[in-house]
Amino acid sequence: MRKLGLAWQILIGLILGIILGTIFYGNPSVEKFLQPIGTIFIRLIKMIIIPIVISSIVVGVAGAGDIKKVGKLGGKTIIYFEIITTVAIVIGLAAANIFQPGTGIHLDSLAKGDISSYLSTEKEVESHSLADTFINIVPQNIFAALTEGNILAIIFFSVMFGLGIAAIGEKGRPVLQFFQATSEAMFNMTNNIMKLAPIGVFALIGVTVSKFGISSLIPLSKLIIVVYATMIFFVLVILGLTAKLVKVNIFSLLKILKDELVLAFSTASSEAVMPKIIEKMEKFGCPKVITSFVIPTGYSFNLDGSTLYQAIAALFIAQMYGINMSLTQQISLVLVLMVTSKGIAGVPGVSLVVLLATLGSVGIPIEGVAFIAGIDRILDMARTTVNVVGNSLAAIVVSKWEGQYDGQKGIKYLASFEERN
Repeated sequence: MRKLGLAWQILIGLILGIILGTIFYGNPSVEKFLQPIGTIFIRLIKMIIIPIVISSIVVGVAGAGDIKKVGKLGGKTIIYFEIITTVAIVIGLAAANIFQPGTGIHLDSLAKGDISSYLSTEKEVESHSLADTFINIVPQNIFAALTEGNILAIIFFSVMFGLGIAAIGEKGRPVLQFFQATSEAMFNMTNNIMKLAPIGVFALIGVTVSKFGISSLIPLSKLIIVVYATMIFFVLVILGLTAKLVKVNIFSLLKILKDELVLAFSTASSEAVMPKIIEKMEKFGCPKVITSFVIPTGYSFNLDGSTLYQAIAALFIAQMYGINMSLTQQISLVLVLMVTSKGIAGVPGVSLVVLLATLGSVGIPIEGVAFIAGIDRILDMARTTVNVVGNSLAAIVVSKWEGQYDGQKGIKYLASFEERN
């Protein structure tokens, strides 16, 4: 009998979790018993992310060994991220204007979620400028950056360290071999941890459904439908056309990433799949130096799904309060989102935090966020999935732009993947 693939195992875990959560809706015992299991799984993934990022970047950059090449790679990456996230914001605003998800909703029919935990962070984000983002890329203390999980600072240090190893030539070979072995060991750990994904998904989704219940989705169903439909449109049309421009089929990419997309959707955690995404994009023909730089950086600068959602959610809240935003105000909203959504991926509940910071600056009541906080997990599942697709495609686009994409390697990997599945 053929063994079930990981995607099917995760899907079964997801369905069983939904069933359990629905049966025991409102029962705190579900969270008490299942939350530790889900938390342990997410922690196992987070535990290996920083060693993978450091070792992969050091090996990749030391192999390239040219500061001009690395600088050019960084510049092209940021330009691509800025273009695609701006398109995502515009698509989100267009969808909210066309479908008006907040119109006709009675505020007294909605349950309020607790947003107090996000308000303190929101003040920091509101004062967060693009200059601050670039200043914070350079760590004062690399050990503090490692402890805090400051991924941009870790990337910067790893790039500089990789260049340092390349500059000392033969003397740096033992250090390079150490990081090569570390990288391989970490990816082996990833494969072992991923075997626990179905159990982690079962626990996380069971807790979520038992807390909010299926019935709480009904008053906000129009928002959920608009968000999901717009996300699908963005992936298939915008990212699909982008993929076509670099002669890649978006459906081939989705096929390769199916396990990771199901896991990202189920856990609402893009970190849970970062190690496998780096590994798969390298197998798909992208060089190590590009995958190990572009994908982790994308977690701070290329949150397509998150920025698209924030644009829809901002207009949804405005429509809910009967506020008619002019074109000028909406352009202002785009500009604010372009700044506030960059470089703060490590902040807990980042999308709600960015939304709180953005609403106040364009005259929309921030209290409106409380009405969608209860279903944020459901929306987070969609935006996380889109973020994963966007960052995976970014690695291919930048590899093609740099003229370093190995098309034959990609074709062979796709063929062998289809054969195995």
